[in-house]
Amino acid sequence: MAIIDITVIPIGTVTPSVSSYVANIQKILAKWAAEGEITYELTPMSTLIEGELALLFEVVKEIHESPFNEGIERVATNIRIDDRRDHNDHSMQNKMASVQHRMEQ
Repeated sequence: MAIIDITVIPIGTVTPSVSSYVANIQKILAKWAAEGEITYELTPMSTLIEGELALLFEVVKEIHESPFNEGIERVATNIRIDDRRDHNDHSMQNKMASVQHRMEQ
């Protein structure tokens, strides 16, 4: 299982606010999550998406296309991938639990 940290930046918006674009991307992610394909978490600066790597690339393509579908003519998407294969459960939840456990020691 991999984790992607992604930021989709629509360029040339009418206002500095991009929350409507972010909301539409979150709706796309909610659809994938409802199908049991991914888990995701919105943060103030990006979105974390967890799932099988090949599937995550499909998700990334769909959310990258979202602002284009809304009339934006330029989109910059930043992606960071964490793909650990030496551990069976490399989930966001377990990564956070590991840090929390070490803080309590």
